[in-house]
Amino acid sequence: MRPFILKSLRLTLSVFLLLTSIHISTFGQSKFDSLTSQLHQVFLKDSLPGLSVVLVNNKGIIYEKGFGFADIKNALPFTSGSVQNIGSVSKTFIAVALMKAIELNYFTLETDINDILPFRISNPNDPDGKITVRELANHTSGIVDNPETYPNTYLFYPTLADYDQAAFNILRDLGYQEKIKDQSMKDFFKDYLSKNGKYYNSNNFGPGKSGSTSKYSNIASALAAHLIEIKSGISYADFTKKYILEPLKMTQSGWSLTSKNISGHARLYYNPELSFPYYSWITYPEGGLRTSARDLGKYLIEMIKGYKGNSSILSPNSYKTMFTPQFSTENLPKNFSLATRNKGVFWNLYNNGTIGHDGDDPGVSSYLFFNPQTGLGGIFICNKYLQDKQQIIDLLVNATR
Repeated sequence: MRPFILKSLRLTLSVFLLLTSIHISTFGQSKFDSLTSQLHQVFLKDSLPGLSVVLVNNKGIIYEKGFGFADIKNALPFTSGSVQNIGSVSKTFIAVALMKAIELNYFTLETDINDILPFRISNPNDPDGKITVRELANHTSGIVDNPETYPNTYLFYPTLADYDQAAFNILRDLGYQEKIKDQSMKDFFKDYLSKNGKYYNSNNFGPGKSGSTSKYSNIASALAAHLIEIKSGISYADFTKKYILEPLKMTQSGWSLTSKNISGHARLYYNPELSFPYYSWITYPEGGLRTSARDLGKYLIEMIKGYKGNSSILSPNSYKTMFTPQFSTENLPKNFSLATRNKGVFWNLYNNGTIGHDGDDPGVSSYLFFNPQTGLGGIFICNKYLQDKQQIIDLLVNATR
């Protein structure tokens, strides 16, 4: 091809690409302006103290917006860098950690957990039954959250920052009374699940055999993380730091709360007038990750890449296993409906085509998801419990179609 023709074609192509990028940018900006306006309306309607939203593709953040305050009293804005605990979105990290543990040949999804634990679980409804790692991960293990015990796994830190006693009293009335103190996960699980344990009770278990009934369980979820501790010889916090947080450069993320890192942590609110004291959990893996929307964006980008077989932290087969539907109409546990979702390994496989998980705790609501077809995903974190987060979810899902 002659040089002047080649030069002309290159110039034409450059102009075309420039015009295309301008069109995409303008369209995207218009779309995101609308999203910002709609999110702001929800923010006001639900009287949220603070809200952060991030959208990503497989290369990075494509939208981030903060509303309100991480600390109302001190007028500290809530941004995509604001750190707080995220509730049960943390369980997706247990899923990734389980897949890494399986890659390290610690166990399989079909391993009997009594083959790993240093004590024997005794389910009075299925005394000779087998509970597998898979059943912990899809909430069919038969281990449930006893409402007389589970709220007492929360530990409060009233000296770390100011709080409102009225908000704390609400939690106390709901059963968060700190009756379980100075317990490691190892000690707690033995006391809760072994027949001679001080918290052992028939109400710690659901009816029927393991695998037969679906019952969402925070304690069973944390037990899955504890299995990793036993086999790896390090804490779950250190395991996830080594295999997830550090490789993904999630520098704002971790599991502990101290006087040293409290300054960047958002306050948690019952409502904009009443704040809770900070807290943690004995069973921290099931809800206790402290992170920001921006840091979670790095994790979500990795999940999007991993779904396509391009992850740096897990093999393609691990992602395939993690996102494989666990149930079918022929194999459906009691109390589980396929009307809106299926289960992967902890992850929810929604019928709208997205994969994700939500999170709730006192002063916390969160959501993380991605759309495998478009390669886009979204996150929101707020520092107040939202009884109904569907309006925000719908806005983000529509923005990633």
